[in-house]
Amino acid sequence: MNHQEKIERMYRHTDALGISRGTAAPPAWRLLWKMGLEVPPPLFAPFLPMALGMGAFFTVGWGLLMWLGFWSHKGFPLSAAVLSALAAGAIFGGVMAAVYRHLARKHGLPAWAEYSGLP
Repeated sequence: MNHQEKIERMYRHTDALGISRGTAAPPAWRLLWKMGLEVPPPLFAPFLPMALGMGAFFTVGWGLLMWLGFWSHKGFPLSAAVLSALAAGAIFGGVMAAVYRHLARKHGLPAWAEYSGLP
């Protein structure tokens, strides 16, 4: 079974569990898959890679938004902006990874390498 077939089975499985498609496959993951990267869905990813991945996306997005929208106009030091963005990204990544791991345990989902696509 290739990666795309596994994703389609995962959609059917998570739909049956009552997990929304936006939770099972967030937009960033769908974009990565369209780019040809075969990364595991968040519900099947280990805690640390999930925390780092989600934290990195949030750090960059939130940091740029805050810098362009507020901080640069208020004379906020760049070093403080970077540290603030990193702290926010670390908190966001950790919380989101914990939420996804909780959902995976609640529904008895295995690691992606072991997933067969069947309930």
